[in-house]
Amino acid sequence: MAMFGSFTPRIFLILGILLLSLCPTASELNALKADENRQPPNILIILADDLGFSDLGCYGGEIKTPYLDQLAQQGLRYNQFYNTGRCWPTRASIMTGYYPHQVNRDRLPGIRQGGNRGKRPAWAPLLPPRLPDYRAYHSGKWHIDGGPVANGFHRSFWMRDHGRFFHPRTTKLDDVDQPPVSPGTDYYVTTAIADHAVECLKDHAQNRAGQPFLSFVTFTAPHFPLHALPQDIAKYEGLYNEGWEVAREQRWKRQKELGLIEGELSATERDLGPPYDFPDQIKILGPGEVNRPQPWSELTETEQAFQAKKMEIHAAMVDRMDQEIGKILKQVKGMGAWDNTLVLFLSDNGASAEIMVRSDGHDPQATPGSAATHLCLGPGWSTVCNTPFRKHKTWVHEGGIATPLIAHWPAGIQGKNQIRSSPGHVIDIVPTILDLAGKTPELKTDLSTPALPGKSLVPTFDQDRQIARDDFFWYHEGHSGLRSGDFKLVRSEGSPWELYDLSADRTETDNLAADQPERLKEMNERWNARVEQFSRERGQQAP
Repeated sequence: MAMFGSFTPRIFLILGILLLSLCPTASELNALKADENRQPPNILIILADDLGFSDLGCYGGEIKTPYLDQLAQQGLRYNQFYNTGRCWPTRASIMTGYYPHQVNRDRLPGIRQGGNRGKRPAWAPLLPPRLPDYRAYHSGKWHIDGGPVANGFHRSFWMRDHGRFFHPRTTKLDDVDQPPVSPGTDYYVTTAIADHAVECLKDHAQNRAGQPFLSFVTFTAPHFPLHALPQDIAKYEGLYNEGWEVAREQRWKRQKELGLIEGELSATERDLGPPYDFPDQIKILGPGEVNRPQPWSELTETEQAFQAKKMEIHAAMVDRMDQEIGKILKQVKGMGAWDNTLVLFLSDNGASAEIMVRSDGHDPQATPGSAATHLCLGPGWSTVCNTPFRKHKTWVHEGGIATPLIAHWPAGIQGKNQIRSSPGHVIDIVPTILDLAGKTPELKTDLSTPALPGKSLVPTFDQDRQIARDDFFWYHEGHSGLRSGDFKLVRSEGSPWELYDLSADRTETDNLAADQPERLKEMNERWNARVEQFSRERGQQAP
């Protein structure tokens, strides 16, 4: 006992030092208190329509996108982020957190219900009702069942006319029909969408400065018809006269210099044309139109001039979208919300190979890009825009489903100009935002409310780490896919399964189906199991 007693002061001294080392300092206590009192981040989701993976400067493109490039330089770029391959299913996933097939917003094999006219089940609310503390604004394209205000947005400018950039006929303000825009004005849809977003944020700053906001800005650009302002088209005059092979090689070179993608550039699929065949409509477009990505040298001078002009207009549309995004970002800065606003920019699907004539038709004598024309990008330039990947919008090869994703948040993302290779999907947007808002949903296993299939991307904000997750699933227009780890199973409608190791072959050039039949079989079974699961959740029977 005497011996123990002689060590007691030393023991207590050591214990005291240890306890002091575990106690937070005053500065640490202040930091903890600040974290507790910190307002959840504002959320600004910016969605482009039919934008290709390589269309932005920060993803290897030659189009001038300084505002988005600056976001990337001050934040993160994801190079393995996915969408659903089409506009309306992607929007359903972004706003619900579910695969569109789960919520009746895309079809399943053998089941006719669902798609762009499908109605979501009651257990699949949109994001705003999940964020009761937020003020929610929508500006632009919608393409989700029900109206924006009816589904929880406090204000909305709903661009329902997707075929007229200069004088849309059908728009809604807060779900109320608005009069058509008269032809011959200086109205331009991309500008109008951004102006509404800015107006909402100005009102928020004046009247609700203490409340976080969710702003969902959904541009219709650069979706067809190719309509652009003359001054924007002029910036790209002659830039694409060397043709699509040269443009694609140049983008691929820049992507490698940026460290975005490794591997080989996929070959141009010369026999792959638009996903829907409208030969009579193609005739309307005149002798310059072609519906295959033929070698540029084999095109006539008329065809080359016509095709080059189309890409000039597409570039102008992307350029203008970036300019208008700049206005929104300026407003966020001006209202003092910059540091605590998470900006997410992405595209709803890959660039489109479609060629068709809609809305007001096409006047071959009118100035290309004007309101009287109805031009589409087509498979030649779509192949360029989706560099370095294969296929296009509606397909679920990488060209149809790989989207740029830029994440910028000064208060929460410390990395600057960094690339994230962790695979992600639009089903991750809702879990990410709920995580940041402290609203992580309770995981459910009953069919009345299926668990969200996505994962929060927040762990990837501080470093490039893999997230433990289930397989990614795709099915659209008969095209099918499943990504499990680094392996991807994919097929076009009516074609056999293909198998790729994306860790070594991101551009899907080396089909391993014959070499790894057991892996193919096992992944096929998992794809079938997902179809059965989604069918049960929708209360429908898979064939």
